[in-house]
Amino acid sequence: MSILRYIWHRGEGRFSLIVLGCWLIVCALSLVWTPQPLGQSDGYNTWASPSLAHPMGTDGTGRDMLSWLMAGSGTELQIVVATCVLAALIGVVFVSFSLARSGLVSEIATVITDTLLSIPIVLIALILAVPLGASILVVILSCAISYGLNLARIAKPQASLAATSRYVEAARAAGSSRWKALRTHVLPNLIPVFSVQLSICAGTAILAEAGLTYLGIGVPAGTASWGSSLSSSASFISIFPLTVVWPGALITVVVVALNLFGDCLRKAVDPVVNAQLRASEVRR
Repeated sequence: MSILRYIWHRGEGRFSLIVLGCWLIVCALSLVWTPQPLGQSDGYNTWASPSLAHPMGTDGTGRDMLSWLMAGSGTELQIVVATCVLAALIGVVFVSFSLARSGLVSEIATVITDTLLSIPIVLIALILAVPLGASILVVILSCAISYGLNLARIAKPQASLAATSRYVEAARAAGSSRWKALRTHVLPNLIPVFSVQLSICAGTAILAEAGLTYLGIGVPAGTASWGSSLSSSASFISIFPLTVVWPGALITVVVVALNLFGDCLRKAVDPVVNAQLRASEVRR
């Protein structure tokens, strides 16, 4: 509770919590209700301006923009959660192998990380799209591989510092195995780094979904997402700008909120910065 209280009492933290809370509410609401059925299109009412029937207008097929953006919020949440979980697992695995006692294993893990990091995310997505086709899974896997390796590279220096600290040496001397010391002493020290990087990963995954969908290897046609709404209207931005403004504004606001939330979370879980957390640890 002290962590959430710390985030709420900061201006940027309050903004991020409100935006992310609204996002979750819309995701839950879209599961049971949208203003218009997603499969309904009105060929006589394409590119319509906002009205009572269509508060955000319609796209080129006459579909209600608000309904599709509401349904797309669930797709974006699915991509963000799955990408962050997989990226965290990949990061932990590569950090663990980079701290291996064997110098050869550590060097191999470092070389593999640096090699794979040099591959652009678009190329990873193209390779995965060959067997999988355009799908949400391609977006998740390509983002998770790229961001997980980047997370491992960023977290490795702090993990190495924690692994050679005196309390880890004391735990090893008391009989703890290397992997137990890693799990109970090293990985908890990486929570501030992971929190910031995973929040950036979450925001970047939304941007990557929009880009990959625009290239035709992301979310397949007929699936609601912010990226698909943006890409289907991008070529008409000079004629019907609102159809691009709505999904673009949603992506921008949510990505900013995720980045601010990660920064506030990093400060909230750091006892040096968060005096309330430091006081609670002293009392315990």
